Amino acid sequence: MHHVQSTEDELTIPCLGLLANLCRHNLSIQTQIKSLNSVKSFYRTLISFLAHSSLTMVVFALSVLSSLTLNEEVGEKLFHARNIHQTFQLIFNIVVNGDGTLTRKYSVDLLMDLLKNPKVADYLTRYEHFTSCLGQVLDLLHGRNPDSSSKILELLLAFCSVVELRHTLRQAILEPSGLPVSGNTRFVTRSKTFEPSVALVHLSNQPLEGSEDCSVLALQLFKEIFEDVINTGNSASAEHFVDLLLPVLLDHLRMPEQIMDELLVKKKHERMVKAINVLTNILLDDILKMHASKVLTASQCISLIEHQFTYSGIDTGYGTKAVDSKTCKLAADIILKTLDLMSRLKQDVPGMEVSFYKILQDQRLIMPLTFALTSDHREQVKVGLGILFEAAPLPDFPAIVLGESIAANNAYRQQEMEHASKRIQMQLPVTSVTSVRCSSSCPSSDESTTSNIQELIQKLHSGLEMKEPITDMRISDIMDVYEQKLSALASKETRLQDLLEAKALALAQADRLMAQYRCQRAQAESEARTLAAMLKDAERKNEELNDLLKAQQVESERAQTDIEQLFQHNRKLQTVAEEHEMLKKSSVDLLQRYETTERQYKDLQITCNSLNKQMEAMKKLSESLKQQNDRTAAQLVETEDHRKELQQQLQERDGKMATLQQKIKVLEEKLKAQQKEKTDMEQTIDILRKELSKTEQARKELSIKASSLEVQKSQLEGRLEEKEALVKLQKEELNKHSNMIAMIHSLSGGKLSAETVNLTL
Repeated sequence: MHHVQSTEDELTIPCLGLLANLCRHNLSIQTQIKSLNSVKSFYRTLISFLAHSSLTMVVFALSVLSSLTLNEEVGEKLFHARNIHQTFQLIFNIVVNGDGTLTRKYSVDLLMDLLKNPKVADYLTRYEHFTSCLGQVLDLLHGRNPDSSSKILELLLAFCSVVELRHTLRQAILEPSGLPVSGNTRFVTRSKTFEPSVALVHLSNQPLEGSEDCSVLALQLFKEIFEDVINTGNSASAEHFVDLLLPVLLDHLRMPEQIMDELLVKKKHERMVKAINVLTNILLDDILKMHASKVLTASQCISLIEHQFTYSGIDTGYGTKAVDSKTCKLAADIILKTLDLMSRLKQDVPGMEVSFYKILQDQRLIMPLTFALTSDHREQVKVGLGILFEAAPLPDFPAIVLGESIAANNAYRQQEMEHASKRIQMQLPVTSVTSVRCSSSCPSSDESTTSNIQELIQKLHSGLEMKEPITDMRISDIMDVYEQKLSALASKETRLQDLLEAKALALAQADRLMAQYRCQRAQAESEARTLAAMLKDAERKNEELNDLLKAQQVESERAQTDIEQLFQHNRKLQTVAEEHEMLKKSSVDLLQRYETTERQYKDLQITCNSLNKQMEAMKKLSESLKQQNDRTAAQLVETEDHRKELQQQLQERDGKMATLQQKIKVLEEKLKAQQKEKTDMEQTIDILRKELSKTEQARKELSIKASSLEVQKSQLEGRLEEKEALVKLQKEELNKHSNMIAMIHSLSGGKLSAETVNLTL
């Protein structure tokens, strides 16, 4: 940091690069730098380096700034939406036009680190020049060294981690004609030899002896591209690319005939796994699956699986240690993924279904299935379960052996975990013992051995002394001891008997399996005879095809030499084309200037001629206008007299119009009053209608009440007539009683008359 902040010298760039390496993915160093008091001045120094003329210095400064400030306030200001587009343009310029491979590597690592931030990834999806920059990055895959190409492939895989960028990358690789061509590209028209898809296929088929494994990265990129093709449902754009890629993938699945180094074999197996993953993604689409089924055969899959069985040692027997070896894990992964391919193609490829179910009943499949079902990876467990579901209903599938293998593998893993825990527990005592051993000398070790011998002698003496009083013990105690031993032996005998019965059952099952195998062997021998005849025909055809192949190889070598010559010639033509483009641009500019000046001169001539014609026309017009002026002067006098007469008539008409307007105003006021009266009348009519409807309802109700009252009245009149008749009868009886009372009083001597007697009820 002191060298970086001091005056610039030859140590500034190495110190800044070392600091970029230390800060990348190292939290302890990042916190150490952030805790310094001079961190702000250090940030200012790094920001000043962004305007440096050396691209290497700019990349190193940006890398340190992104490691230290990306998720902080300074980083938010530095990588804000206003500045991020300039940063993207700067990084892409360094990637495309970098000072060397080292600068390109650092710029790619910087862009990959920035893409891990979701905000920066979102900004890059909205970067308007991304497609043109991507086209320039894809152009870097042509004619570059493997080291630089592998770094470009890592960058493309980082783009695939963002869905929108993966869409754009897929379009750029599969549909290069749709890419906008920027002004910085070296040539405008893309030839078929320089398509990105062709370059990627070429990189995926690199030799195994190369230091950088571009092939694995290219195959992984193909997997991402086909995932995007399937997710978007745009399989039609990938058909030509699949036809170009399938021969390369099948070449990856073939093992070379010559013996290779173990490291090269491991590389070959890793490429096989990636190639099978790409083929699996291709088979997920029905249209692309048809292309793959035309090329892939059952014999290729069988030969691949048989080679993995023999190479990994699976056919010699299975065990727990074999499952944990890296070679066996890789071979088991290849076997299971090949079987998954066969299960997807069993209905589309002739002979694939028979070969698939035949391998599912093979005893050697137990170990790969055991590895898959007990694996820590989710995809391997899914593939293993899918194959197990296919194989379980088959009659000769060794399910019991699979269960024993899984149990043995789990026991071995548990044992390994126990050993690991014991090792961790023994680390502290071992360190203390080693320290004691280091501090002690050689005579101390001799003393420890002599002390151990003395302890053994004492134990022997004590044992002999204990044996002497045994004769004095009771015989019954001895008998008890022997009875206990006999009972223990009897229990052991019963256990051994159970074990023998289990072994007998296993032997019976083995005999049954042997009988099945004999039947299968007879069938296999009959099949072998038929296959031998087929083999002879195949050998004859193979010889013919070998002759054709040799001829085609000779033609391909000639074509290769022609292609190399064309490449060299094309490079020369590119340089000539660049010079031609420069001259063409300058000539086009001069032609444009000449055409513009010539056009201006013609325009000026035309304008001059037109002006001359206008001048002559204007002279003629002026003479005609003078004559017309004299005529119009005479006409003006006449029109003036006529105007005065018309003015008098207009004044008279204006007076009439004023009187008519007053009358119209009066009529309008009357009309407004009548309209108001009309509206008032309509309102009163509505009110009267409502009151009339109410009175009509009241009248109806009163008529109903009147009819009911008349009925009541007739009823009451009848009752009154009855009551009047009763009253008349009662009055007659009263008169009679009053006469009787009067008679009684008269008889008794009173003077009461019948009229004064008042009888009341």
